[in-house]
Amino acid sequence: MSVFQYKAEQFLPIDIEKAWDFFSSPKNLSVITPPEMGFKILTELNGKEIHDGMLIDYTVKPLLGIAMHWQTKICSVEKHKVFADTQLKGPYKSWEHTHTFEEINNGVLMKDIINYELPFGFIGDIAHTLLVKKKIENIFAYRKSVLEKIFIKQ
Repeated sequence: MSVFQYKAEQFLPIDIEKAWDFFSSPKNLSVITPPEMGFKILTELNGKEIHDGMLIDYTVKPLLGIAMHWQTKICSVEKHKVFADTQLKGPYKSWEHTHTFEEINNGVLMKDIINYELPFGFIGDIAHTLLVKKKIENIFAYRKSVLEKIFIKQ
């Protein structure tokens, strides 16, 4: 069993308030997730800001169009700087995702670091090599494209 890491970063020419408002709102996850993932938030958010301990339930179709329940917990929040979530239930054996925001050059540099582990031991490692790694890369490529359309090509 291996623990994998994925890192991404993107600069957006927006202020920290606008960046934080968008990315700290779980409802925007569906905007930046590829449609074929069938991502749907189940939790009633009622406009709540993310906070330590917040639980968010989703359905997602990570593979072969099969819907899975995914529950994440917001582990830490430092407004305008960082928030982290961890999977409590879902397709991964473990999943920890840290989102950071840094004001630079009249914009915001956003960084994502995901540490994750797949179930099924060496079979999961093989699945990572054959499918999962590329799937995560494609999700973030889609996200980058959508964010450019929203915040750059306005």
